[in-house]
Amino acid sequence: MDQNYAQYLIKKGIENYNLIAEDFSRTRQYAWLGFQSLAKYLKPNDNVLDLGCGNGRLLQIFQEIDINYTGVDNSEKLIEIAKKTHSNTTFLVADALHLPFPSDFFDKVYSVAVLHHIPSEELRLKFLAEAKRVLQPQGLLILTVWDLRQGRRLIRLKFFLKKVIGFSKLDFGDVFVPWAGKYQRYVHCFTKRELISVARKAGFQQKEVGGLGNNIYIVLTKT
Repeated sequence: MDQNYAQYLIKKGIENYNLIAEDFSRTRQYAWLGFQSLAKYLKPNDNVLDLGCGNGRLLQIFQEIDINYTGVDNSEKLIEIAKKTHSNTTFLVADALHLPFPSDFFDKVYSVAVLHHIPSEELRLKFLAEAKRVLQPQGLLILTVWDLRQGRRLIRLKFFLKKVIGFSKLDFGDVFVPWAGKYQRYVHCFTKRELISVARKAGFQQKEVGGLGNNIYIVLTKT
């Protein structure tokens, strides 16, 4: 993908999530079913980064563990909502490709349903490199992406055909998923194999991979 177009998609994504923030947050009041299992990787007093935190709903799965939590998102409106909902918690507006934290700072980084919104493999590798940078040695990145093989077949076919005939700037595997029939969200349709491959290219060691409903999760170690 042309990198100027990739940067445009990122900027447009921020604009769209700011526009839909209130409605989006209302549909994301609770952590998705089964995601509580992802808390098993935490230990008391861990420094934890929620990378792409949205309205902060992932905090629900951490309630039983005393951790030092920081949530970041590039949507100013979602961070405003997170701060109102969780007034005694640290939330920051930040670019996941240029995180405002020192290297080797966090014990664990969680990133739920974010990587598939990053356009181009080049920027996805940069996203993973930043997550790796801020992790301590042997720290864990716990990451999920949508598994769109279980649905959206017509959308995937539509964008595949547009790419084949040369009518799309997107890469193969990319689609736009509408919100309320109006706002288009860029999504890369990961397979489990591709997710494992990009994690290895980023220099992570795979610890675990599996499915959680309509999501793929992977647990990676910084070596």
